[in-house]
Amino acid sequence: MKIAVIGLPQSGKSSLSSALQTLADKGKNGMQFVEVHNPDELHGHAFDAVLQVVDSTRLEDSLLLTPHIIDEEEKIVIAIGRYDLLQQTDHSLDIPKLQELIGVPTCRVSVRKNYGLEECLGILRETTQREGTTAHPIYHLRDQQDEATYRAYVHGVLTQTLTHAPDDAHQTRLEKIDKVLTNPWLGFPIMMAILYFVFWCTFMLGAYPQDWIETGIDWLCELCRAHMAEGWLSSLFIDGVLKGVGAVLAFLPNIIILFFFISLMEDSGYMAREAYIMDTIMHRVGLHGRSFVPMLMGFGCNVPAIMAARDIQNPKDRVLTMLMVPFMSCSARLPVYMLFVDTFFERHKALVMISMYVIGISLSVLFAIIMKRTRWFRQEHEDSVNELPEFRLPKARNTAAHIWERVADYLQKICTVILWASIIIWALEYFPSQDLNDLEHSYLAAIGKAVSPLMEPLGFDWKMSVCLLTGLPAKEAIVSTLAILYGGDISAAGFTPLTAFSFMLFVLLYFPCFATIATLRHEAGKGWAWFTVFHSLALAWLVSFIVYQIGSLL
Repeated sequence: MKIAVIGLPQSGKSSLSSALQTLADKGKNGMQFVEVHNPDELHGHAFDAVLQVVDSTRLEDSLLLTPHIIDEEEKIVIAIGRYDLLQQTDHSLDIPKLQELIGVPTCRVSVRKNYGLEECLGILRETTQREGTTAHPIYHLRDQQDEATYRAYVHGVLTQTLTHAPDDAHQTRLEKIDKVLTNPWLGFPIMMAILYFVFWCTFMLGAYPQDWIETGIDWLCELCRAHMAEGWLSSLFIDGVLKGVGAVLAFLPNIIILFFFISLMEDSGYMAREAYIMDTIMHRVGLHGRSFVPMLMGFGCNVPAIMAARDIQNPKDRVLTMLMVPFMSCSARLPVYMLFVDTFFERHKALVMISMYVIGISLSVLFAIIMKRTRWFRQEHEDSVNELPEFRLPKARNTAAHIWERVADYLQKICTVILWASIIIWALEYFPSQDLNDLEHSYLAAIGKAVSPLMEPLGFDWKMSVCLLTGLPAKEAIVSTLAILYGGDISAAGFTPLTAFSFMLFVLLYFPCFATIATLRHEAGKGWAWFTVFHSLALAWLVSFIVYQIGSLL
């Protein structure tokens, strides 16, 4: 017997259908559960029955699907899912009365509490064995195709069957928490506190494995020096590959910790709450609240974030959102921030780190306000969307998959872009003098000194300028270049806390990696890609110049 299961979330395999299939297999009753997500998928298939899963926390919205499913020739059963959550709210639902009014066999189930599954299988078995058809009371609604009529009928049914709890007891514990998290006055401070805690954990917990990796790299370098003959080959392997790649690899634990928390926020639904909190600000800018979602994704990687903006229907808002994404501090910039924060801001690590993200968001909003007043983007903004996904418990498998995706991407960059960048930087540093102690006469120095006059007002010497150039293909390459040029110790390399902060701001604002520019060119057009290159360079120079010059006066 084939049972169609409809009304389930459209992401991943449903735990309810899986639980029912397991029970059916144990009982050897020959039931096969097939998930469908649209009533149209029911037509043309030989299903013995249809199981509609109704969310107990969204009864009215869920039951609106019922008239679209019911057919005179179909045998249907309704399962009130997650019934334990309804019980927590002190609501009560008269199942027999509901079944009588709708004319459909109805049961209540909860996978989490392992409740009602056997009963559901029994009702399905009886329904499939029943001969003939049933005249469902709401079958006639199909002909009217009127959403208002559907809703009025469902509302009337629930009025007779659903008893509400007194006062605000109808709210679950999660709903009450949600009300606080999205409060107009409390939501933003809570969001900032959560982000501060995330970055604090990223530094404090990641410091130990980071030290172990750095110690291991240093030990490996000394071991190779002791057993390899001096020459260009040993210098390439030790000073180029090991030091360059090792400097970036050391931040892998911090990346894992950060994306562990980001994954928790995404899977639990809190990331959507952050977008909801920022909705008011986005509307003041002239954008829809959903524009903040690609911006949040930009904290991971700008490339998929720009692609995610495809979902924005308004073409002007879509392009403007894509132009705002590069302001977000992607994970590639994170190792650069961590290196400087660890070295120069020991007592305020989390605060300085979160300032990079806040500055990026603030400047992106300012950028959008300015662009909205130009002829390219001037328009009326859309209405707000207040619907939020429900809170849910993150699954360990999903969290592990998200972390591995980011770690795999990080390791892939280390083995490709970072490796080749380290080799190229070493070669430019080693030749033509073939002496790493004679940097002033290297090809690298010639390149750095050529752009140095432009960067000196920002507090950068030629070595710092070279580091920024190597960050064009991938921002992580800046860390490997710093390790090669300064031997892993930037504290004695002419940097001060002021120049370090100015350098971090430049890394934040100047145009992102080549992959991001290529994606922007594909999604928004060649003109906007070149616009991003030039305006981001100008903005990075201007902001770093202002910060350094004012800081020097103080």
